[in-house]
Amino acid sequence: MSTQSKIEWTEQTWNPVVGCTKVSAGCKHCYAEVMARRLQAMRTPGYEQGFKKIRLRPEKIDEPLRRTKPTVYFVNSMSDLFHPDVPDQFIDQIFSTMAAATMHTFQVLTKRPERMACYLDSKRVANNIWLGTSVENKRHGVPRIAELRKVQAQTRFLSIEPLLEDIGIVDLRGIAWVIVGGESGPKARPMKAEWARKVQAQCLAAGVRFFFKQWGAHGEDGVRRTKKSNGRLLDGQQWDEMPVVALA
Repeated sequence: MSTQSKIEWTEQTWNPVVGCTKVSAGCKHCYAEVMARRLQAMRTPGYEQGFKKIRLRPEKIDEPLRRTKPTVYFVNSMSDLFHPDVPDQFIDQIFSTMAAATMHTFQVLTKRPERMACYLDSKRVANNIWLGTSVENKRHGVPRIAELRKVQAQTRFLSIEPLLEDIGIVDLRGIAWVIVGGESGPKARPMKAEWARKVQAQCLAAGVRFFFKQWGAHGEDGVRRTKKSNGRLLDGQQWDEMPVVALA
């Protein structure tokens, strides 16, 4: 079945696809790759081939339809739905399930929004499907925002995690929600407080909901500590804003 998530901005993870390949700086210390190795060593079904090989899991397609309690799902936390090795026909099945499971909310996050935009061109996206892209830096991440904006969806969001540098002034037109977080793990790169504050200020000015996920391995002062996340307060406040969506 789907898995209860420890990710602060979702409730359950649903992985009809596992495995991925690195495309940008944010992938360097991929948490999913580390977790997949662990699951492979434990002989967990679905992870027999590790992480670098894409594996489709058709047996997982109808999982959300079997759950009656309204749930927020992060789709493919262990992969990227729009990886080039995932066939359009399989994506069709996943979108059909999401559209049919109107009691749930689905968060689809990709580092390949150009394929997302191409796939969804002229398609209607149900309002219970939120579409997002990852933004870690200026070179790889910021250009993805314009690609995401090409998608006709009620709720578009940005996952600015791990935030690796000051990404400057970003165009938030058409964006409903922004998540910001630092990197975790033994080789984590620090996130400076001013980078997060700059994004938060832009969200406030643009009327965009802001969610501060975590500091990561380094605290607000930039000092590395042994705690996993070093807290979720930004300037003494916890930011847990979520988009307001009319399910029509």
